[in-house]
Amino acid sequence: MPLVTTEKMFRQAYEGGFADGAFKLNNIELMQGIIEAAKEENAPVILQISKGARSYANIKYLRALIDTAIAETDLPIAMHLDHGDTLDLCQQCVQDGFTSVMIDASHKSVEENTALTKSVVDHAHQHNVVVEAEIGQLGGIEEDVVGVSADDVMSHVTDPDEAEEFVKATGCDSLAVACGTSHGAFKFKVEPKLAFNIIEDIAKRLPGFPLVMHGSSSVPKEFIDLINKYGGNMPNTMGVPEEAITKASKMAVCKVNIDTDLRLALTAKIRQVFAENPAEFDPRKYLGPGREAIKQMVKRKLHVLGCAGKADICR
Repeated sequence: MPLVTTEKMFRQAYEGGFADGAFKLNNIELMQGIIEAAKEENAPVILQISKGARSYANIKYLRALIDTAIAETDLPIAMHLDHGDTLDLCQQCVQDGFTSVMIDASHKSVEENTALTKSVVDHAHQHNVVVEAEIGQLGGIEEDVVGVSADDVMSHVTDPDEAEEFVKATGCDSLAVACGTSHGAFKFKVEPKLAFNIIEDIAKRLPGFPLVMHGSSSVPKEFIDLINKYGGNMPNTMGVPEEAITKASKMAVCKVNIDTDLRLALTAKIRQVFAENPAEFDPRKYLGPGREAIKQMVKRKLHVLGCAGKADICR
């Protein structure tokens, strides 16, 4: 089937009490691991491409990978711009065939965020492309996106009043909210307690409206231990507990972004291969196991989110 928007995905997710997985795409190993996992689990999938990924891999190569995935599967697949920061970039992605774009002006004033988001929505909707926006600020760092400090995350959660007004003023199709999550592997010093009350409050004000969680990798300890065992240096890492992600997925959160955990799985396996086989130089011998680690991580996340087996209802 052709690329889809997230509209039906989110409607089914909201009604069914699950969330769709949105996985960051940078290269062929990530693509194959993500798609093979989704195919085996019969899950809908959102392939996210950031501004950095466009620069690193060339959007033409990434689009060719996505076209191959479409040809090889009958899965509902959405192609999404993650953390777009300008109207020009969002317009370019619409032109490049993205079915969903995110405009992230959450670091600006509410007035500036509203104006920029509205301009993106007006353009994207003319081309049947859906728009994700963001209000409130997360912690951590993701590529060019610099959030608030880890100690200040809960002081910048999304204000439900502002969220309601923002959605009505902009016409955006989904909203990324700050509820205590954080980008990266070094998210927290202690286990976080997500602000589920924020999600509940927004859901009451905007019934049926899909919310999004960024910064939601769980940073599994077993992968950190592997990385450190085989020469890495990643002390004091901590992510979002998977049970918290599952709880949010049963509420109004219809999309959960996963990036860091994929990087950790790939890095851990490559480090292990190099440590155990120091003479190895065939990329297939270390990227192959890395790809399998990505696949298993994605399968794990599809079950955490509850979207495994849900491809048929999202077509």
